Amino acid sequence: MSELNVLLVCGSGASSGFMAANMRKAAKEKNLSMNIVARSESEIENYIEEIDALMVGPHLEYIIDEIDEIIHGFPVKVILMRKDYYATLDGSAAIEHLLASVAEDN
Repeated sequence: MSELNVLLVCGSGASSGFMAANMRKAAKEKNLSMNIVARSESEIENYIEEIDALMVGPHLEYIIDEIDEIIHGFPVKVILMRKDYYATLDGSAAIEHLLASVAEDN
């Protein structure tokens, strides 16, 4: 697999920033080639052409329909992060969820 470009979004970008750091560490430990960045959900459109997957904080489930409209036409996998690993900022569990979700499409 070539490098996977992943965007994490939450309300302000703060909690997803910590999650992205933990995911980068976990990806490195697993020897996975991933570029993982965190931004506010208001910035999704700025990155849509550059990403393969979009992971959304569980507290933003209410805007998934809006995100789907933004993503429409782009080959981006939208993944709603699970509360269990998001609450503990478990980067390894988030990577496993990401890989399983991306594999569903292949």
